[in-house]
Amino acid sequence: MDKRRTKVNPVRYLIFNRANSRIIPLIIFGIAMGFLEAAVVVYLRQLYYPEGFTFPLKIMSLEGLSIEYMREISTIVMLITLGIVVGNNFYDKFAYFLFCFGIWDIFYYVWLKVLLNWPPSLSTWDILFLIPVVWAGPVLAPIICSITMILLAGCILFFQHKGYSIKITSSDWILLFAGTIIIFSTFIWDYINIIIQGGFISKFTTLATDHAFQKEISSYIPTSYKWPFFAFGEMLILYALVLFSKRIITINLKRGG
Repeated sequence: MDKRRTKVNPVRYLIFNRANSRIIPLIIFGIAMGFLEAAVVVYLRQLYYPEGFTFPLKIMSLEGLSIEYMREISTIVMLITLGIVVGNNFYDKFAYFLFCFGIWDIFYYVWLKVLLNWPPSLSTWDILFLIPVVWAGPVLAPIICSITMILLAGCILFFQHKGYSIKITSSDWILLFAGTIIIFSTFIWDYINIIIQGGFISKFTTLATDHAFQKEISSYIPTSYKWPFFAFGEMLILYALVLFSKRIITINLKRGG
């Protein structure tokens, strides 16, 4: 077998390989979904941050917060459903979910820049998610996560297109989940600390209506991000990707030989 054919170039594969007819429509879907998400945020900022978005957070009504929760859940459901519909097997479905998530999230910020000229820089803090507590961090962090998702999806789809037998081992999953949990913790770190230090754990299910908690949130301005932890989480995920790629290439070279 010609070893040159096994060289992994997932980004080039996703962009230039015409054999994968699903990729271009999915990119278009992700871009359109990113615009839809950005448009909703434009309206929310007109309501709550007419002077421009900054921390501390403005308190939303319980009804508005409930709608935001459902919107966020619906977004994830849409991406999962798309992966299920487009993919032919578990790894296909997983890869397409990651790919669309990454495209959507990157273009969400692209569209915010086009519509609002925001963020002013990649170090600007943003609200990333609200479930189960507020996720917050510099814009650069979720963009790095999105690029990593696209890279992982590209490797899986590249190997699938080559006809390779693919298996993500339990060790791979452990590294992926560990890295994801560590990164997730950096996003919720500050607001979890507020909950713990303020003694709000026992009121966790009613935080949306707790006036003392709302007072804390409405005066808190994040200043530092846990970049070392984020970097460690990213390294675990990328290490899992390297191990996965090397193992798949080695196994299939031996079978081909």
